[in-house]
Amino acid sequence: MEKMLSFTRKYDEIIPEFREKINKAEHIEDIVNTFELSVVKLLENILEKELDIEEDDIIFNPENPPYYKISDRIISELNEKWTNSDLPHLLEKLAEQAYKKYKHLEKHPEKTEAKIRMPDGWTSSK
Repeated sequence: MEKMLSFTRKYDEIIPEFREKINKAEHIEDIVNTFELSVVKLLENILEKELDIEEDDIIFNPENPPYYKISDRIISELNEKWTNSDLPHLLEKLAEQAYKKYKHLEKHPEKTEAKIRMPDGWTSSK
C-alpha cells in the first residue's frame, strides 16, 4: 500500500485569505476568480514552482458537485500528488465554500445591486 500524501498544511496556508475574499465577495465573478486563483496558489505551493495555467485548466463549476474541474494537463503534472493524496478532497472543500457563497449571492441579487447603486443625485452617462 502506497503512503498517502497530505497537503493540509499547504491548504491551511491559503485558507484564511480565501475565506476573507469569499466573505467579501459582492459579485459571482468575485467568487469564481477567488476560487480559481486560490487553487492556482495552492497547486504552485505544492509543486514549488509557477504553473503555466491556461483558461480552462481550473474551473469553478457551481452546476455539479464537486463544483470544480481540473484539466487533465494539470492532473498529469501533479501526477502522484493528485492520485495519492488528499488534494482532490481539499479542492472540494474550497469549492464547497465558494459554492455556498455563490448560492447566497444568486438568491439575493438585491444585495449586490444595492452595493453598485449610485448615490442620490448622481446620474449615469448612459
